[in-house]
Formats: sequence, C-alpha cells, structure tokens
Amino acid sequence: MSAPVRCSELSELAGESLGATASTTESWLLVEVPGTWSRDVSSGDGLPEAARRSARAWLERTPSSRLLFIRRPGRSREGRELAFVVHAAATESRVRRLERAQLDRPDFDESGIDETGSQLVLVCGHGTRDQCCALRGTAVYGALASGLGPEQVWISSHQGGHRFAANILVLPSGVQLGRVSTAEAPAVVAEALAGRIELDHFRGRAMYAPEVQAADIAVRRAFGLDRIDELRLVEATGDTVRFRDATGREHVAIAEQHSGPVVLASCGAEPESQVAFSARVV
Repeated sequence: MSAPVRCSELSELAGESLGATASTTESWLLVEVPGTWSRDVSSGDGLPEAARRSARAWLERTPSSRLLFIRRPGRSREGRELAFVVHAAATESRVRRLERAQLDRPDFDESGIDETGSQLVLVCGHGTRDQCCALRGTAVYGALASGLGPEQVWISSHQGGHRFAANILVLPSGVQLGRVSTAEAPAVVAEALAGRIELDHFRGRAMYAPEVQAADIAVRRAFGLDRIDELRLVEATGDTVRFRDATGREHVAIAEQHSGPVVLASCGAEPESQVAFSARVV
C-alpha cells in the first residue's frame, strides 16, 4: 500500500503561493507546556485552572490576540516553565518574559513585567493537529535547536497553514515563513533575526490583513526590499494599499482576492479551493 500524499506535498505540487497566507494576529501569549498537547489549545486546555482563566482574560481584553503553547524538548527548566507576552503590531513591538506560574495569579497584569530585547523563533510542530507539522516542523526545529539559545527557539502549537509546513514565526517582527527545509532553516532564520526576509519563503507579516500582506510582498519583490523595517504601512483603503520605504518614497499596490488551487487545507481534509490574495504595484 502506498503512503498517503500529505497536504504539504499536494500544496507544493499544485503550485500554491505562500504569499499573503500568514496568520493575522498582533499580540501573542506563549505558554510553555511540556509533553503532548490536545488538538486545539486555543482555550488553554492543558493549563492549570488558574492559568487558564488568566489566559482567557488576557485574550478577551487584548485585540487581535492568540494563545500558543510552546515547548523545547530536553530544555532544563529547573522547575520553572516560562511564558512570553508579545506585542507585534506595525507601530509597536515588545516581548515580555515571565515564569508560567505568574499566570496563576488572579490579578495577572503584563504591565508589571519587564520587557526583554529577545527575539523568538517558533517552529510549528503540533503533531496532534497535523502530520506535516509533526514531520517537517520537528525536523526543522532539530536543525535550529543547537544554533540558537535555549529560550529563543521553540516548538509551537498550530500557527495556521499546515500545508505550508515547515512553518516558522519570528517575533516580535511578526514575520511568518513557510516551506522551510531542514537544510535551509539555519540560514533563513539567521537572515530573519538579522532583520532580513527570505522572500521565497515569506508568507507575510502577521500584523497585516491578507490584502496588506499581498501588497507588502508585491512592493518588496518589485523594488528588491528585503529588510523587515524597510517598508512601513501608510494606509490601506479597500483594495488600495500604500507603503513608504526608508527613503521616504511611497509605493502603491492594488490587492485582490481570488480562488486558489484545489488542495487539502490539512492532512485528512477534503480537497477544496483555497482563498488566495495577490497584488500588483501601480
């Protein structure tokens, strides 16, 4: 019996574009939870009750926010699991590091936690959610683990877009990368941590809506702009998106939504046409 064709393989074979497929989130609550996770961790299942209540309250009061579980196999915790509060908006970015036990407090308030200048690298390896993330993500994490700090690179729960595995999210820049192989991973991540985007793996910046992601990618490709901070959003009105580059020059792109190829959204799903976004510079 032949092995089943996985969603990531079918997406690649269909020529599905990576562009404008990044998750749309500005703020992230990352909580270290060792061991196996349930298929859906969005409600905090797997956390102690007090921490789950704190996580839910934070999500409710924080616009455009998301909870991810993280883990690093073999990491020496000395009894202390970690959490991070990350704000990755276009106009504001910061990372706060705390001990996971701080979430147990009913009056949990991130404003009392010091910021850190750290960058975080999250590789989706949520095996109970999708096999492609388990296989490709875990392998990419292994390729990165020895070269990055013990609190810098993590396996994460579902980021979105199983079929683009291996998926990597770099915070607080909000750069999401897809179809990263084990051989490419160290160089691609090093570029992102140095402030540059490998455009061939670029899914988009998570703080932007899909239309803006598409416009961002179109302008970057048209003018060879690969530095993360080289392009700033000025305005997005309908399908028209305006950016300003580091020289002060404005760029305008027109974004559109259309039907993508018929593929599996995830392993085990039925094939269906995927929503896609593209843009042209005017």
